[in-house]
Amino acid sequence: MTQRLTLKQAVADLQEGRYSAESLAIQCISRIEAAENQVHAWAWFEKEHMLSEARRADAELQHGNLCGPLHGIPLGVKDIISTRGIPTGMGSPIYEHFVPEETAACVERFTQAGAYIEGKTVTTEFATQYPGPTTNPWNTTCTPGGSSSGSAAAVAACFSLAALGTQTRGSIIRPAAFCGVVGFKPSYGLISRFGVKPVSETLDHVGVITQNIADAGLLVSTLVGGDVRDTATLVNTMNSEDLASLPMLEPPPRLAVIASLPWAHAEPPQQALLEHCCEALRRCGAHTEPANLPPVFSTASEVARSVQLFELARNFKSLEKTSGSRMSSLFHGLYARGADISVAHHEEMLELRTTFRRKLAQFLSGFDAIITHPALGEAPDTLTVTGDSAFNSLWTLCGVPCVTFPAGTGPRGLPLGLQIVGAFLNDVRTLQVAQWCADRLPFTSEPSI
Repeated sequence: MTQRLTLKQAVADLQEGRYSAESLAIQCISRIEAAENQVHAWAWFEKEHMLSEARRADAELQHGNLCGPLHGIPLGVKDIISTRGIPTGMGSPIYEHFVPEETAACVERFTQAGAYIEGKTVTTEFATQYPGPTTNPWNTTCTPGGSSSGSAAAVAACFSLAALGTQTRGSIIRPAAFCGVVGFKPSYGLISRFGVKPVSETLDHVGVITQNIADAGLLVSTLVGGDVRDTATLVNTMNSEDLASLPMLEPPPRLAVIASLPWAHAEPPQQALLEHCCEALRRCGAHTEPANLPPVFSTASEVARSVQLFELARNFKSLEKTSGSRMSSLFHGLYARGADISVAHHEEMLELRTTFRRKLAQFLSGFDAIITHPALGEAPDTLTVTGDSAFNSLWTLCGVPCVTFPAGTGPRGLPLGLQIVGAFLNDVRTLQVAQWCADRLPFTSEPSI
C-alpha cells in the first residue's frame, strides 16, 4: 500500500488478489498508531474490530463471495451517524456512552456494497460549532475545519481511504479544503439521512471525503437512492454507474468564475490561487467567464443561518430541557437564537430558499458549473474555531452539488482549494468538471504527518 492509496486502487487490488483486506487494515492501523496521538481524528476506534472485519471480508472472497463494489474497504464514519452496536457520541458528553440500536441508511448502503466501518470520526458538538480535539495533519496547531473534522483529518493523514461526513452549511467542503483532500456534497435528497442526528432537515446533507474526485464518485454511487424513512430522498434520479465511472468530460467546460461578495472577502493568497488556476484552465481550453450572482442572493447566508437555527431549536428542544447543563455555552447560544425565531419568519425564509433555488438554476443554465473559493483561505491557526461557512451556505441552502479539491498551498504551507458547484441533480457533470480541472491543476504536496 502506498501512502496515497486511493479507494479505486484499493478496490482493484483487493479484487485482483494483489493484497488482502487484512493487509490493507494493517497498513491503516500502522498509520493510526503512528500519528493518532497528534491528530485525534477518532471518537471510536478499535484495532481488533478492524482486523476482524477485514478477515471476514477475506474469508468471503476466498469462498468466491464478492459482496459488492467496495468489498473489504474500511470507511470512517462521522460520529453524528448512527452505527448499531458501536458508540455514537455526537461530539457531546450527553451521548458519551450512547450505543444506538439502529444503523444509519448511508452505513447500511456501504455495508451492502461490501465495505465496513473502520471507526467513528470526531464531530463538533452535534455537528455545529463547538470543536472536538481533532487537529489538522498539515499543522497540528491549526483547525481541521468542522463539523466533519475527524473525517477530513483521517483521510488527509491516510488513516482512512475515505470517510462519510455531513454538511448543514459548510461542514464537508471547508474541512476538506483545510486538510487538502476532496470533499463532495451531493444534491439534496440523493442520500438518505435516516439515522443521522438531525440539525436542520432543510439543510442537512450526507456526503463524502476522499483522496480524489474519482473516489468520491465511486463511494457516492453506493449511497444514493430513495428511502421511505427520509421523505426528502429522491428515487431513480441518478445514474450510479456514471457516478462510479465518471466518463471523460467533452468538450472542455464552460465555467462561471464567482469572486464577488461574499467571495471577495477571500484572503489574498486564495484569490490569487483562483486567478492563477482559471488562467491555467483557459490555456487548456476551458471557457472561464467572470460572473456576478444576481443581487437577490446577497442575503443567502443570513437566510441559511436563520433556517438552521430555527430547525436546530425545534430538534433540540426536548434535549435542551433534560440535559441542557451538559451542552456547551456556544450551543446554548445557537439554541437561544433559534428559539427566538417565529414560525412566520421561518416560513418566509423557506420561501426565499425556493426563490434562490429557482434563480440559481437560471444562472447555471448558461454554464457547466461555477468555480469559486471553498473557504477564506488556509486553515486558521487555532483549535478553538473551525472557520467560516459564508462561502458554502448558498450552495447548501439551494441543495446543489459541490466539490472541493486541493490546488495549491498558501504562505503558511497549508492547502488551498477550489470549489466546483453544479446545477441541482447534475452531480455527475459536477464531478466530471471537477475531475477535468483537477487533472490540469496537479497537486502533489503532502501533510507533515
